[in-house]
Amino acid sequence: MGLVSINIKTGSVDKSDEVVVGIDLGTTNSLVAFMENGRPKAITGEDGKHTLVPSIIHFDEHYGIVVGDQARKKLVADPTNTIYSVKRLMGKSYNDVADRNGFFGYKIIDDDTESLVKIRVQDRYYTPVELSAAILGELKKRAEKALGKKVEKAVVTVPAYFNDAQRQATRDAGKLAGLDVLRIVNEPTAASLAYGIDAEGYDKQVIAVYDLGGGTFDISILQIEDGIFEVLATNGNTFLGGDDFDHAIVEHWLATELRDVDMADAATVQSIRIAAENAKKQLTTSETFETDIAGRKIQLTRSNFNSLIARLVGQTIDCCKNALADAKIGADQIDHIVMVGGSTRVPLVKELVRQFFGKDLHDNLDPDEVVALGAAVQADILAGNQKDILLIDVTPLSLGIETVGGLMDVLIPRNSKIPFSAGRQYTTSVDGQKNLKIAVFQGERDLVEHNRKLGEFVLKGIPPMPAGLPKIDIRFMLNADGILKVKAGELRSGTEQEIEIKPSYGISEDDMALMLIQSIQNAQNDLQTRALIEARNEANIIILSADKFISQNGEILSNEEIEQIRKLVGKLSEAVSGQDKDLINSSMEELNTYTTPLAHRAMDFNIGKAIKGTVV
Repeated sequence: MGLVSINIKTGSVDKSDEVVVGIDLGTTNSLVAFMENGRPKAITGEDGKHTLVPSIIHFDEHYGIVVGDQARKKLVADPTNTIYSVKRLMGKSYNDVADRNGFFGYKIIDDDTESLVKIRVQDRYYTPVELSAAILGELKKRAEKALGKKVEKAVVTVPAYFNDAQRQATRDAGKLAGLDVLRIVNEPTAASLAYGIDAEGYDKQVIAVYDLGGGTFDISILQIEDGIFEVLATNGNTFLGGDDFDHAIVEHWLATELRDVDMADAATVQSIRIAAENAKKQLTTSETFETDIAGRKIQLTRSNFNSLIARLVGQTIDCCKNALADAKIGADQIDHIVMVGGSTRVPLVKELVRQFFGKDLHDNLDPDEVVALGAAVQADILAGNQKDILLIDVTPLSLGIETVGGLMDVLIPRNSKIPFSAGRQYTTSVDGQKNLKIAVFQGERDLVEHNRKLGEFVLKGIPPMPAGLPKIDIRFMLNADGILKVKAGELRSGTEQEIEIKPSYGISEDDMALMLIQSIQNAQNDLQTRALIEARNEANIIILSADKFISQNGEILSNEEIEQIRKLVGKLSEAVSGQDKDLINSSMEELNTYTTPLAHRAMDFNIGKAIKGTVV
């Protein structure tokens, strides 16, 4: 077991001096870095000055895309076709972000399910994975142009508080961009590597990494000793960052000086949002900000700004308290406080963090670049060039189970350090189902038919219940010997079953190389197939729900409404039988848009009925 150097083009295993870059895929800006003469270095654009690539994607009328500074220019000129802050949607369902829908200037689709959110651009539907892949692809091109060679391997960073769905979405985006993502690294850990590359002053120390970016916040407590970076505790919020500072300013202006502005005009909304972002930046060094919006002069003082964001910054301090409690140490035991992320430039942030920890802050590295620099260090470690930092053994290929449609659901991603334990909850898809077959696979492809089957077993004795009601917990436990134990249990009844599987770590290096090569070569087709299967699965659930809705609420629905629902269900059923995922998504949206007010009416009716029934 361990790390294998693979030539992606030839499939051979070698020790060639291949470039592995570090990528910070950010909410506001992204960048790529590499190691040069033993030091991490951020790669600039053609101007040779700017390292940051705005995480913005613009679509023209032919669905051609531009990313970065050119896309940023379209935020006001063409707001509905210009996507920003997509990182906030990674691994999220609509229900996760429904209360923030007004935050985005583009259309987010409500499909009334827990499936991953979609973004509509004209007549097409995109996932955050596809949009993030466009940003990663731009960074890949930038690196290849600067380095003069192909870049096919990368370390990509994510917030420490990203959950499994968000991490998997980031990994999928890398695959779609043509990158073999060797490791997903937590942003605070990457930042600590960037500082720790100069071990003096950091060895045998406990450090706090305070990471406040455009859309996410993390606090991680790490111990550094003899080249080992150990995370003691982490806390944070994946929906808290500089974007929220901007939003607070916008809300303030709308409540005071811009009360009569037409908020239905997307260009005006975007202009106000950009002005708020500029205000935040200027108030970092100035006491006042002034601008013209919609023909009137608007201003904001640093004092006003501080009062608007004090609650948000206070939430980050609460996270710091929680992290210290989890690490079982006090603030006075922290040796260094490392500041990461562009939003840490805000004076109030620095002031409150300094007050909480009672120490000076370390921000001598550019807070916008430090994560990418650390990712480059980690990439160098994986390439075998850093001999003085300990590499913990890993599982070389992903482990997961087969789910509906023959999809591979990864529970333990490849390159996870071992021992490792991971679990997820599932349910039944058929009413009264008593048995559930659990098939375990190893590999990197999205469809299990392309991966290696390790074994299967049947969870028996599930109490007969309606589909979707049983709660089946499946847990993977991979011990230090590489022996996998799979445990499944139905939580409501206590029914359990477990087996031990010995993964085929004896796979030849050539076979392993081939599996990785195929996963990259087929990334586009795999993701398209996955998207189609998932769209069909969602649509089938909605079709069943619509039929149930009619049968349960016939007394409050008119004949015309019932006929229209059935017409839309028929249209969706026809789309499901085809190969066009965008048509399935648009048909789902059409059905949900029509039935949502009817569902509200039914709820009000049933609540009223229940209240009348309780009157004595």
